[in-house]
Amino acid sequence: MNTATAVAPCACCAHDPADAPPSKIPWRKPAVATLFAAASEAFELINEWNARPFGIDLHAPTINGIAPAEHLPMILALVAVLICGPATYKKGWASLKKLKPDIEALMAAAVTGAILIGQYAEAAMVMALFTLAESIESACLERARGDIKKLLSLAPETATVQLPDGSWAETDIRRTAPGSRVRVKPGERIALDGVILQGRSAVNQAPVTGESMPVEKSEGDTVYAGTINESGSFEFRVTAAADESTLARIIRAVEEAQTRRAPVQRFVERFAAIYTPAIFLAAAATAVIPALFTGSIRTDWIYTALVLLVIGCPCALVLSTPISIAGGLAAAARHGILIKGGVFLEHGRLLKRLALDKTGTLTFGKPEQTDFAAPGTLGADEVLSLAAGLAARSDHPVSRAVAEAAANRSTALPEVVDFSAVPGRGIAGVIGGKKLYLGNLRMAEELTLCPAGLERRIAALEEQGKSVVLLVDEQGVQGLFAVADTLKESSVEAVRELKKLGVRTVMLTGDNEHTARVVAEQACVDAFRANLLPEDKAEAVGELAREGRTGMVGDGINDAPALARADIGFAMAAAGTDTAVETADVALMDDDLRKIPRFIRLSKAVYAILMQNITLALGVKAAFFILAFTGLASMWAAVFADVGVCLLVVANGLRTVRQ
Repeated sequence: MNTATAVAPCACCAHDPADAPPSKIPWRKPAVATLFAAASEAFELINEWNARPFGIDLHAPTINGIAPAEHLPMILALVAVLICGPATYKKGWASLKKLKPDIEALMAAAVTGAILIGQYAEAAMVMALFTLAESIESACLERARGDIKKLLSLAPETATVQLPDGSWAETDIRRTAPGSRVRVKPGERIALDGVILQGRSAVNQAPVTGESMPVEKSEGDTVYAGTINESGSFEFRVTAAADESTLARIIRAVEEAQTRRAPVQRFVERFAAIYTPAIFLAAAATAVIPALFTGSIRTDWIYTALVLLVIGCPCALVLSTPISIAGGLAAAARHGILIKGGVFLEHGRLLKRLALDKTGTLTFGKPEQTDFAAPGTLGADEVLSLAAGLAARSDHPVSRAVAEAAANRSTALPEVVDFSAVPGRGIAGVIGGKKLYLGNLRMAEELTLCPAGLERRIAALEEQGKSVVLLVDEQGVQGLFAVADTLKESSVEAVRELKKLGVRTVMLTGDNEHTARVVAEQACVDAFRANLLPEDKAEAVGELAREGRTGMVGDGINDAPALARADIGFAMAAAGTDTAVETADVALMDDDLRKIPRFIRLSKAVYAILMQNITLALGVKAAFFILAFTGLASMWAAVFADVGVCLLVVANGLRTVRQ
């Protein structure tokens, strides 16, 4: 078992883009219905005034003894209900048939009861305001979704693609296959993911990665669909189809995240499912129980029961969570943090431990070869050639450093057959009929081909923070290569911010103890574990998780088990593997660890807003329940208050978008 090694305190610690736009929100019906409801209320007041001895008679001449104006409140109220009520009645009836009464059933029952007892104006106002509240809810949900779509639907529909005859033509990106050559002019948006083949430019990657400054790009660099070419012109090779680009994956992930309910959101929905039938029972009891004791049905108790139905409408409560969660997801995406579900956004505030991979996470992941020796029987040029042949077949950063160093010396690459990767140790292959290994000291020791004298030399290099790989054949170690990686300045800042947030950091790496210690001290992490295989990393994360909520940050295939084991897995999405990005719960689009403290602060802000909204919604309900039983709450006033709370909840929830 690898135990964590403490690190001494250091100075630094002192949807688819092509989709049609969403339909407009139907404001007209609730607005017209509200006018009719207000007119009904006005004529009802006029009728009451005329009934007084000193009232001024505003009635028209009577017909069969009945003034036509007396019917106006009822007629206007029924018109208002007919304008905006059919959908509510339809949904309410459907829920009652399933014995699962919902918000619409509450409103339909309240409005019907009010009409039956002659409260026409209030029935109309209840239905109009309820429909208005639903329109507000729809508008806000559309806005939250629209913010994300506006943010992410950025890639142009066509690209300038080179045809087989060498000419260039505007082509639909959905018909542009990987491997195609695309030209980008200054000021254009990049249509597809790719690797630059010719030219250089500054690219604004803020829409995808959240980086505030343009990034210089040249041959060999990656470009993303939806980003903006600011200055020069370049040509790139397409690496992913339009529906598999980084931008398309972000859109799909955000859409999926909207369907994953956060714990608070699930609680609110479960609460509303129990709360709504309970309101029906309470209203029925209020109307019936007094009649059982008095022997007569009193209109005032029926009215109170109807008021309870209206007050019981959990619009603001149900609306309190999705707006805040959707806004938080949009805010995170704007900053280059892709969160795959509301559950992870809410749980981020609970993180107490964070495990970090070293190579590519804390460091740049692009080590350079610093030392070389040929201690065996082969010549230096042959050793370089053999090592470069193997290294060129691997995507590991250390192997790439060896291969690049050989390429700089114009070393010829031999043909490799039977190539294989040995997880946690290195790579192997056959060159010229001879089995060769390129890996770490553990591999050489397992092959029993590492002399003791060489171990001391390796230890001296590792104490300098360098990683050592050995070229081994059947005779022994033929080549020694030392490479060094550099720490990202942003990593040090991120660790410092995490400590301020009360998060303990632990570095997990497959590198040796000496290299791990040097990097850990430079990064100011609290502890580190070295010489870890992929399964060791997963086990270490499991141990940390027993001490509190634990996150894991990684970028490679070997980090996938640990990312899956963590409560929240963070992937370095820019340079990371697809496996790591797919396994993780949160993707950092520009590989900047400072995004994690931002994520935690966003999580805390969203949770605080959620609690404020729920407290406000339930508090107003409780107050109006008390007013209802004291006879001080009318139906339309209760709905008006509910609409007001809805507006407050929406305004408060949308604050998350600006975090």
